[in-house]
Amino acid sequence: MRDFHMPGRSAVYATNGICATSHPLAAKVAVEVMERGGNAVDAAIAGAVLLGICEPQMTGIGGDCFVLLKPAGREEVIALNGSGRAPAGYSAAAMRERGLTAVPLHGVEAVTLPGAVDAFCRLSADWGKLGLDAVLAPAIRYAEEGVPVAPRVAFDWAGDAATLQGAARRHYLVNGRVPQVGEIFRAPGQAEVLRRIAREGRAGFYEGEVAEDMVASLRALGGTHGMADFAGVACDYTTPVAGEYKGTDLLEHPPNGQGATAILMLNILKHFDLAAMDPFGAERAHVEAEAAKLAYDARNRFLADPDHVRRLDHMLAPGTAARLAAMIDPGRAMAAAAPLTEAVHKDTVYITVVDKDRMAVSLIYSIFWGFGSGLASEKFGINFQNRGAGFSLEEGHPNEAAPGKRPMHTIIPGMLRQGGRVTMPFGVMGGAYQPCGHARLVTNLVDYGMELQAANDAPRCFSGAEGMLVERGYSDAVRSKLAEMGHQVSIPNDPIGGCQAILIGEDGVLVGASDPRKDGIALGY
Repeated sequence: MRDFHMPGRSAVYATNGICATSHPLAAKVAVEVMERGGNAVDAAIAGAVLLGICEPQMTGIGGDCFVLLKPAGREEVIALNGSGRAPAGYSAAAMRERGLTAVPLHGVEAVTLPGAVDAFCRLSADWGKLGLDAVLAPAIRYAEEGVPVAPRVAFDWAGDAATLQGAARRHYLVNGRVPQVGEIFRAPGQAEVLRRIAREGRAGFYEGEVAEDMVASLRALGGTHGMADFAGVACDYTTPVAGEYKGTDLLEHPPNGQGATAILMLNILKHFDLAAMDPFGAERAHVEAEAAKLAYDARNRFLADPDHVRRLDHMLAPGTAARLAAMIDPGRAMAAAAPLTEAVHKDTVYITVVDKDRMAVSLIYSIFWGFGSGLASEKFGINFQNRGAGFSLEEGHPNEAAPGKRPMHTIIPGMLRQGGRVTMPFGVMGGAYQPCGHARLVTNLVDYGMELQAANDAPRCFSGAEGMLVERGYSDAVRSKLAEMGHQVSIPNDPIGGCQAILIGEDGVLVGASDPRKDGIALGY
């Protein structure tokens, strides 16, 4: 139990349902949807779409999503891939001929087709109860009337606004400038698009005037995107990948997501007695950092569009983890993993909902970098993601850019299972950090027995492309020790990641936790 003398927050306990997400309005709307008779799918869609209005720098209907779903009354977990593909005219060779070694981060070349709306429509039709008109109504109202800009959102907006170009500046600045905390942001163009989706389903987005606006805007910028590309967008049901860690199974979305990286990390960490280490000491931070370098190196080599993944079984094999674990020197840092030529990011939103019938949804939704490509459609202001920057331009690489192909994705929803029972949907935002964040949360719970909110609150570190980032929650003595071990240590400007989780108790009680690094909350009824 936390020290009530100290700042902090308690976990949320409820029995009928809980939503945990990164913005209070989205959590409130999700709970209201359940109170009106909707289920966890209805609530998750309602909250997620609203997050695109509350946190437009992080996500929106021009982006992608991944979903893990546990149906009511069953313990199986279903995965839905709502990530978009490259248009038919996409060509890595053409980009190489222009002298490019990576897909431009903020150019039209980075804009892949938006997959989230198709996934939301499929989820609603297959698993929802209320219908899109009822589920989208709250987001339509808030997009029209506006939402006050929250503190963390304002912080991110200021850091990301420089990427906005052309029509995006008109749609995502307020009176030509970055909005301040508490100022009202409105998105009337998106409200109209959502009304059409509510009325017409996916056709209201991928066909007709809305699609014409997106295609014309992208074509004007030099894109190859066509109406047939948008009409052909389709999500896919898949099967999660899983790995066991000391009696707890971690379920992840399969490639093109990077969830297998988290499983590999935990498979490596099995070979170390983390429980004997100080949870906030240098020894644990070092071992985790080394495991991350090795797991991410495997990710960089193997993960891609599911039709092009070559060695997933090898990546998840126990023998692979054992060999990698043996490479870790407990007293000295190894060189970092070879850097990706494709881009990684820090921007996304995550929402999890569990309802009274114990349907559980773990949903992550993103436009990749802050404000995505920095581009938006002229009429409706749909912010285009830059997920194509997740492709490689290396000829022959499994993740090489190609027409109709999905890029490797950093966003990953997670679930835990114990004794055959799904016990916790969760997600850790933070781009490249996410697999490390999943492993960190699991080890906080399993090795250190932390309560769920405490596991969320605990300080984080991450060894990635920027060296070893160590949050201020660690002591200077730990940072010094890590530097002595050879890590390139710095304190990040932004906090690392943002976690949301719901524990499903055997006694029928739900426990929700929300990361203080974001504006959000867990809310139950």
